[in-house]
Amino acid sequence: MDWCRYRFRSLWDLPAAPGDVYEALSRVEDYPRWWPQVREVTEVEEGVGTARFRSFLPYDLRVTGRTQRSDPVDGVLEVRMAGDLDGWSRWTVRPGGRGTRALYEQEVVVRRPLMRRLSIPCRPVFRANHAFMMRSGRRGLAAYLEGV
Repeated sequence: MDWCRYRFRSLWDLPAAPGDVYEALSRVEDYPRWWPQVREVTEVEEGVGTARFRSFLPYDLRVTGRTQRSDPVDGVLEVRMAGDLDGWSRWTVRPGGRGTRALYEQEVVVRRPLMRRLSIPCRPVFRANHAFMMRSGRRGLAAYLEGV
């Protein structure tokens, strides 16, 4: 097993129309407005940007994301990442429940040296850190969509 490889999956049920959720998720530059752990997003060029994020652990992660797929008809947003995390992430937005079900999937390899050294003993903490970030993001996006 590669202890530096992570796969994450989160489901967000949101009380908004799928088109509104897709639109909000596609505006990555707005993430810091509603997702507290996303500290900064900077567009480098069309379809490419850098992001800095931090959850409850005392370190920032920095990645460069490159859009791989942006398909509003199928409700799919997919990004290739490089930097402290190397891999991909994808949102799939569908009608569900009282509005929308957004599925977040991510597969990454940690490249940050300290995290690699701590990968075995701290793996449960790293996973909890990610889960906290995702719960906070869901709450933030729900509140943001109510104000739109």
